[in-house]
Amino acid sequence: MVIYSALRLAIFAVLFVVLYALNLGHWVVCAVIAAVLAFLVSYLALRGPRERAAQYLADRAARRKATGEQFSREIEDDAAFEDAVVEAAETAGSTDPADRADPADGRTDRTGRAQAPNA
Repeated sequence: MVIYSALRLAIFAVLFVVLYALNLGHWVVCAVIAAVLAFLVSYLALRGPRERAAQYLADRAARRKATGEQFSREIEDDAAFEDAVVEAAETAGSTDPADRADPADGRTDRTGRAQAPNA
């Protein structure tokens, strides 16, 4: 996937420099023309890397579907750790005065926590 992306970016860069050196107009016009030409050239010339990148993405999607993971294992583990820390803090109680406010009061701050009544 990285190789395919790098090759496409290299094709665009070469075409942009050539078009800009030929003074074909404003740099934005050169960039648009280079993008269109890079798309065409990469479609024709990069069939192998494109198919390998597509296969990689298909395999990754199938693996995620089979395991039920939405993100990478590292991100899933980090989220589980954060959830455990938050749950432990909630069960241990909080020393924040806003958390000790009467929830029946109905007043909450912008985070949704009950606000202490004004004295």
